[in-house]
Amino acid sequence: MHVRRSVKGRMAGRALGVLALAGAGALGGCANPAADEALVAQTALVGMPKETLLSCAGVPERQASVDNRDFFTYRSSRIVSYPGPPPVGFYGGGWGRPYYGFGPGWPSYGYEVNSFDCEATFSLRNGVVERVVYGGATGGSAQLGQCYAIVQNCMALIPQRIIKPSP
Repeated sequence: MHVRRSVKGRMAGRALGVLALAGAGALGGCANPAADEALVAQTALVGMPKETLLSCAGVPERQASVDNRDFFTYRSSRIVSYPGPPPVGFYGGGWGRPYYGFGPGWPSYGYEVNSFDCEATFSLRNGVVERVVYGGATGGSAQLGQCYAIVQNCMALIPQRIIKPSP
């Protein structure tokens, strides 16, 4: 006996499949452990003494003081380049009969260049970190990943976070 599924059922099944694949792709594409750690650092570093901050993050690029608050700004940037895909284009010419067509072009490979940057500003009150704010021209996960380069040494000084199982 042959069982036919309704058109509506097949469409719902396909939509669910496409949605599941899109969700898995989105989650896999956003996985950036450095970005996650940079977000954790915004709360984990609160309460750190000024001396410890200077010893693990170094001397800030800029600093300002207002009343009993200090603002330390650190900057991190990097440029990444890698070969681009081989060109595809028109080719032709030669000795004798000219041959023209479409296919691989001359081997003039280019490079793709990406830049990532982050500015991390630490607000200190009475010599203790009160807040950490990130900024920069790069956005999203790439920026946060670059911010981790600033706070990485300081995070090594924070005791291991223990994940407690839920009862």
